[in-house]
Amino acid sequence: MMKNRLAKVLYYTWLVIFVLLPILLVIVQSFFDVNGHFSLENYHTFFSSIYLKMTLNSFLYAFIITFICIVLAYPLAFGLSKLKHSQFWLVLFMIPSWINLLLKTYAFMGILGEHGIISQITQLLTGSSVDLLFTITGFIIVSVYIFLPFTIMPLVNGFLDINHNIIRAGYDLGASSLQVFWRLYLPLTKQALYSAIQIVFIPTLSIFMITRLIAGNRIITLGTAIQEHFLTTGNWGMGSTIGTILIIILCISIFLLNTNYKSKKKIKERDLIQGGRNA
Repeated sequence: MMKNRLAKVLYYTWLVIFVLLPILLVIVQSFFDVNGHFSLENYHTFFSSIYLKMTLNSFLYAFIITFICIVLAYPLAFGLSKLKHSQFWLVLFMIPSWINLLLKTYAFMGILGEHGIISQITQLLTGSSVDLLFTITGFIIVSVYIFLPFTIMPLVNGFLDINHNIIRAGYDLGASSLQVFWRLYLPLTKQALYSAIQIVFIPTLSIFMITRLIAGNRIITLGTAIQEHFLTTGNWGMGSTIGTILIIILCISIFLLNTNYKSKKKIKERDLIQGGRNA
């Protein structure tokens, strides 16, 4: 009993100090202008200027990166789950994610640059080089590479949790491979799919390092705006305002995803109960 209480005290203490208190400080700072005076000017500026366009850009690129990651990760996770030592192969696939993000980003600057390996290959094949550095295409490629392992991890575990007797029963009842995928695999891995979407979509809304180093000034998102205000212009109030808005957006996104999943789960359980009564 004492151990449980101590664990709860430590947990809530950690939560307050490292999560709630920093968020509270950001929210409070958002109400002060560059001169340290209390003001709502930061919020007025956010909702009446280019920051709304930055918000749309952030959502657009987060959606594109998440969509590509899911499209690539789902069949890869399915294949990994079918291997004999799937967890071992999953660990091997996750190894690149252990490397420091800054080091990987700098490595891609060399790969995607004018004299990088991609440019050299295209030079040999087509006679003209391709410079993907400081382009939107290069930014999307690097972002997908960074987040793909984190997308695969929950999906592999989702496939491994499936009771394969259900899949065999589907085939025994005459279902085609497409029907088995659409009526069995997809519903049974929905929770893992929602987790994968959250893992990718939420951090991509606020990334700034990859945006700065790979895309240069071609992409301006909320993450780069926060970095600019805190480290360059010194307008901590405006940076905190953008951070506060971003926190609200992320909380709403998580709430909508979880609510959608829970509502569909309740409907499914209700249908099963109704079906059982009718039987």
